[in-house]
Amino acid sequence: MSAGSFRLDSEHALRPVQRGDGAALSRAYLANREHLAPWEPARDEVFFSVASQEQHVQQCVDDAAAGRSIRFVIESDDGEIRGRMNINNIVRGAFWSADLGYWVDASRLHRGLASRAVAQIIEYSREELRLHRLQAATLLHNLGSQRVLLGNGFERIGMAPKYLRIAGEWQDHLLFQRLLEQPLSARREGP
Repeated sequence: MSAGSFRLDSEHALRPVQRGDGAALSRAYLANREHLAPWEPARDEVFFSVASQEQHVQQCVDDAAAGRSIRFVIESDDGEIRGRMNINNIVRGAFWSADLGYWVDASRLHRGLASRAVAQIIEYSREELRLHRLQAATLLHNLGSQRVLLGNGFERIGMAPKYLRIAGEWQDHLLFQRLLEQPLSARREGP
């Protein structure tokens, strides 16, 4: 599967992870290490290295080619990576669903960047991947991500106890889904 690039605003674009992104990903993760620590799995020092990130990039490229996932970066006009948007665990058959995960650079928060990028991912998932639904999970106290999801037409579908091991602990998560058969405006106009 191949994916295109999407303009998010005058400074940022959303594009697929590509070979050669390892150094920029390493810089992005190092710059956001403290910002991301409460929201992600515990990371060892090796994770932040260019070599580790290049291995991750190759896995992203291979997964996209196999149709398992498509991972994107939010890139600023200076060529630096300012966030990630990931469509993971693409399942076809009777499900036609995937998991959405994302983060935005601490220096770019509260600018609507995550909301615009999620909107692009929804459209891409509907139009290009032809998925039926996207699912996302947030920690119970991640109100910012919950606002982004709800603002993009996701609905809360439950709470999963000890769902993911985040920051070294099994933590409860709220689950959200977005059905993709109709545009957001059509879903909001219902009875």
